[in-house]
Amino acid sequence: MSASTDVSVNGLSFAYPGANRLVLDGLDLQVDAGERVAILGPNGSGKTTLALHLNGLLAPHAGSVRIGGQVIGSDTVSEIRRNVGLVFQRPDDQLFMQSVREDVAFGPANLGLSPDQIEQRVTRALDAVSATDLADATPHHLSGGEKRRAAIATVLSMDPQVLVFDEPTSGLDPLGRHELAALLTALPQTQIIVTHDLPFALATCDRSVVLDEGRVTVDMRTRDLLDDPELLAQHRLALPFGYGRAALD
Repeated sequence: MSASTDVSVNGLSFAYPGANRLVLDGLDLQVDAGERVAILGPNGSGKTTLALHLNGLLAPHAGSVRIGGQVIGSDTVSEIRRNVGLVFQRPDDQLFMQSVREDVAFGPANLGLSPDQIEQRVTRALDAVSATDLADATPHHLSGGEKRRAAIATVLSMDPQVLVFDEPTSGLDPLGRHELAALLTALPQTQIIVTHDLPFALATCDRSVVLDEGRVTVDMRTRDLLDDPELLAQHRLALPFGYGRAALD
């Protein structure tokens, strides 16, 4: 696996065509190499839009995004996309071949690697997500948790330094969420995890930032944030029913 690297977002602003407001408005964020950070916030706060900027799927109207000191731009975006793996909310958006093995091999094959190199990457990626037994399975026959692991493997096969997850627990049952948390905490890459799932943020990330109206408005330890219901409420966030402070210990 590649070593992890840092992510630096400076003054990032963006508006969708035809929109009358900025979705991101001068956003600043620094994530150190090897760190896992949760991105929280109410609907419409810019979380997914930020995620799409981190590997160049969207281009900023102002400001910059740097991956390991390299600014994302038209001349660097191809390299950035090899170094920053984006895992979409819907695994089906990343699984489109006849078998999991073919999906995981797709990215490395497009890099022009040799068959032996591709096989090594596929084996390593599937092993990293405990999905070796799924290699020959048809993706649309998999469970939600299996699809999620397969989708992560398609990204890991590119040997990225940064992983970005958009709502990774969407559609997962409680056991699947526990298994995913264990997987992510075992991976060495820098990770940015966009989520509404506050217990999952606590299980995976020591640090959380809250986006509101396109800016980082809170940046603190996840445990301290979740222990402050008034602060959570200010940003339309709340722990699940029955999840009291005792569960934070």
